[in-house]
Parts: sequence; structure tokens; C-alpha cells
Amino acid sequence: MRLRRLAETVSALALCLPLLASPSRAETPVDLALPLPEQPALVLDGLTDVAIPSTATADAAPQTAPSQEIASQEAARPDEAEELVTGTLSAGQPKDEPRWDLGLPVPELPPVDPALAARPAMPEIVLPPLPEFAVTIPQGLELSGLIASRAETALALPRLAPRERADIAAAYAAHDNRPFWIEDGRWSAPARQLIARFEHAAEDGLRADDYAVPVISAGNRDSLAEADLRLSALAVLYARDARGGRIDPRRLSRMLTPTLALPSATEVLSEITGAADPGAVLAAYNPPHEGYRRLKAKLAELRADRPETPMVRIPAGPALRVGMQDARVPLIRARLGLGPSEEQVFDRSTATALAEFQRKAGLSADGVLGDQTLRALATSRSARLEGDIVAQMERWRWLPADLGESHITVNIPEYRMRMVRDGRLAHEARVIVGKAASATPIFSHRMDHVVVNPSWYIPPSIMKNEILPGLARDPDYAAKRGYVVTRRGNTVSVRQPPGERNALGWIKFMFPNDHAVYLHDTPNRRLFAAEQRAFSHGCVRVEDPFALADMVLGPEWSKERLKKLIGSGERTIRLPKPMPIHLVYETHVVDEAGTLRTFGDIYGFHRLVRAALERG
Repeated sequence: MRLRRLAETVSALALCLPLLASPSRAETPVDLALPLPEQPALVLDGLTDVAIPSTATADAAPQTAPSQEIASQEAARPDEAEELVTGTLSAGQPKDEPRWDLGLPVPELPPVDPALAARPAMPEIVLPPLPEFAVTIPQGLELSGLIASRAETALALPRLAPRERADIAAAYAAHDNRPFWIEDGRWSAPARQLIARFEHAAEDGLRADDYAVPVISAGNRDSLAEADLRLSALAVLYARDARGGRIDPRRLSRMLTPTLALPSATEVLSEITGAADPGAVLAAYNPPHEGYRRLKAKLAELRADRPETPMVRIPAGPALRVGMQDARVPLIRARLGLGPSEEQVFDRSTATALAEFQRKAGLSADGVLGDQTLRALATSRSARLEGDIVAQMERWRWLPADLGESHITVNIPEYRMRMVRDGRLAHEARVIVGKAASATPIFSHRMDHVVVNPSWYIPPSIMKNEILPGLARDPDYAAKRGYVVTRRGNTVSVRQPPGERNALGWIKFMFPNDHAVYLHDTPNRRLFAAEQRAFSHGCVRVEDPFALADMVLGPEWSKERLKKLIGSGERTIRLPKPMPIHLVYETHVVDEAGTLRTFGDIYGFHRLVRAALERG
């Protein structure tokens, strides 16, 4: 502290001396020299040879304070700063002269370990040279960048939606964009199994051309990356086609409303990339039902027996009806198998044979030779039948993979209902289905309750087409038929109370759906005797409804007990377990003996499906 005070005092003195010694700038010189008080001599402890003068005058040359001298010399010689701190007060003192002792204690160092001092120096370690080796990058990583950049182009299949393409690209990204199917510049064994499935796609009524596999070149990495992506895209497309994705039924008709179980691209790739046989996994997306397998076997049989007698070619011309003359009539008769004839009149026998041909071909059986019938006559029987079977196989894809161990099926073109219990046929009956103008819709649902003594609430379509025009003609139109008319503002509803004349009969089977159709009884049971039974407004009328109720409600509600409820008021009974019900449209059925049976295309749905498939 004393040393610090000394430095501060000397610094202040050094600043004042130049000011006192410099001449005044005023025009009249003024003597500002003032006598300074005598300063006591300053002596530093331990520094016996240094003394600072105690007096200074304005006339004397300015003296440099020790602190100024030290600071200036420290700036001039930074390397000597340490000397000033350790005790050298004279900055100009040579380094080899004795330094001033400041009385600081000398630090004690630990003694040197003799063992370390005597230890010889470590010898130099020479590392052996590293062997040369080559690093081979796996081809999967080599293609990863190309797969990421080529995804958009390689996945651009016409019938593959953007969502599926994005899912495939995401699957590759999760796999670090490494290939799934390429190994060492060629297809892997799993890839070859997929390719084999594509080549046999026609066996399931699909088109092999839709799954054309790209040709790869082992030396072309761009080709390999795109081929791997394309094979994944083809696998996804095949799986969706096998589940019914080739055509959208709802675009063909508003009465075709099945719920398609189309798999996502993520689901397909996750299953096939981890499978021992991805081809078999892909084939399993086709319907597993016995009816489908029989059709598949019949298709293979037809293709094996394809050679047949040459077709009779019938030239184009105007439409022919009964009584018309045309030079093509002999050719038409020959094509229909009526035998040779020179008669050129299109008679009734020719029209009848043509109508039968039209029925089997799924055409309108009107006996008129139009353009559509002419095209069908120009097609060989086997080729036409193949197309029919493929169209029917396609409709099997609309059904759930699991129909239910116990379920009900209504085949509309056959006018037949069947109930399967525990995998076996338990009951079947004739049914009446919707007219062509009010077709019974095609879909699957679950029956959950039965109503005994039901009321019939007239649906909007019947209200518009029948009830309202009838009321306009006759105000008592509804009352005469036992209907109850209710008016709420501008809304009119009509209900038919339970009773013997009720259009639903004594019982109905409910499976709530968007079409408001169901199975029910009918008071007009004589209609079941007709061969063609398309008479309803869309619902399905069952020939023996109480026998069906006995089957679906279980032993607690026998047929006899249910009949005792007739006339006692409306009663709702829940099924012990909801039962799947499928309203289907099978125009071509192969029975257990392998015989192909055909039924009329009463709504033209078969023709629509076949035409859509042929358009691609």
C-alpha cells in the first residue's frame, strides 16, 4: 500500500511540474512561479540505494518521476515488465546485475524423485505401415439417392392414386431409400416370386398387361432404381385390383353400393416385403370364397378348350325385327344353329332363337338384331363366356373377405335367398325382388332386429310416383286402401297400419341402410309361383318369412310362437347376434358338379361391369 501511495504522489507531482515550468500565453507575462513546500525524502523498505529528491523549483529542468520512468520504460521494453514487478527499480539496470530484494519468501519445490532423474529417455516408437484395403459400398446405399430422385417418375401408374404413390415413397424413405427387390444388379428371389404372380394374373381374371415388369440393366443404376420402385407400385396395384379396385361400382349405377376393402400401399408393402413368398401373399388378396374358386376353375377349363369351329361373319346393316326381309337372315340362322336356309324373312323362330342368345349373352332379350347383338354374334362363344365369367369374378371382389360363419345371401338374378349357419346351408327360399325401374340395391350389411305386425311407412319414391298422383285424382285414394295420411305443414306422410292387407305382411327383417330396403313378408304370395319375380319397389319379399325368423332369432322364438303374435300389435325382437346379410348379383354360378348356370341380367348390371372391364 505504501508503494502505491508513493506512486500516486510522484505521478501528481510530475503532472504539475510541466505546467509550472511552461511560459504563459498571455500578452503580459505573469510570473506564476510559486515556492513548493519541501517534500520529505521517501525511502522504500528494502531499497537503500534509491532516494527521491525532496525539492524542485520552477527554474530547474523538469524531473521525471520514478513512476513515469518505470511506465515509459515498461512501454518501451514490455519484456522487462516482469523485472520491475520482481524488484528491479532501475529500468536501465542490466539483467546480469543483482536484483533488489523485496523480502518475498522463496517458494519451496519438492525434491526430485531420484528414480525419475535416473530413468533413461524413452526410445522412439516406430509404427508399422497400415495395409492397403478397398471399401465396397453396398448397392442398396449406392441406389438410395437415385431412388429418392426417381420416385415421382417410376410410381406414375395411371390407376394408382396420388395417395398410394405418396405412401410408397414414404415406405422407401423409412427404408433409407434402399431397394426392396434389387440385389447385385438383378432381381432378388422375392422379386422373382412377385413377377411370377404378375405373369399369372389372367388366371384370376386380371390382365397381365396391367403389371408389365420393366427390363433392368445391371450397369445402369438409373434403370435399377426405377425398376425397384415400379415393382413395388405394381404389387400395390395388383393387390388393390384383386380386392375390386379396377372399377368403381358406384359410377356404374347408384344401386351398386358395395363397401370395397381396398388395401393401402403401406399395408401391402409391409406384408410383402417381410414375407417368405411375397407372390403367395399377393395372390391371397383375391377372393377366398368357394364360388369364386369355382369360377376360376371354369375359366381355366374354357381357355384350355379354346379351339372351336370358325365363326359365321354377319355383315353390318339395319336393325331386323320379325317380318322384315334381309339377305343376312340365312347367315343369322346358321350362326344361331337353326340349320341352312335360303329364306330371307326374319321370322318368329329366328327372333326366338336370337332372344335366347341375347339372354345368355347378358343382353336385352327382345329378339331384335341391333348393333350390340351383332357384335355379340361376331364373338366366339368361348371368348364371350370368358368375358362373362371374368365380369362375375369381379363382382365377387365386392364382397367382404369374411362373409360370416352364419350369414344370409340374396342372389337377385336367381330370385333366391339362402341362409348359412355355422358354414352350412340351413335354409333357402324363393324371393321377389325390385322391378327394373326400382332395382334392389347391391350391398352388404348386418341384420339386427325383426318386427312382427309392422306398419308400412310409404317411402318417398312411392309417395311421388303413386300416392300423390292418386290423391290428386281421388281424395279418398288413401282411405280406400287403408292408409293413414298425416299432414304436418307442407309435409304429408302416409302409413299403412298393421293388418292382413299390409304390404309388408306380418313380419319384416331390418338391417338399417341408406336405401331403406329390407326383407319382409307379403300378402300377395301367389306371385312366388312366377318364374321371373321382379315385382317389388326395391325390398325383398320372402316366401316363408316365419321359417327364416325361426332361424335368425334362435330357439327362444320358434315359428309357432311368432305366429301367435300376429294381430296383437307391433313387436320388435332383437337378434341374439347381428347377422351379416349380402344382397348380390350373380348371373353366372358354377355349382358343386362344375356346371355353369346362368341367370338373366334383369337390371343390366352384368353388362355394365363387363363393358367397364373391357374398356380397361
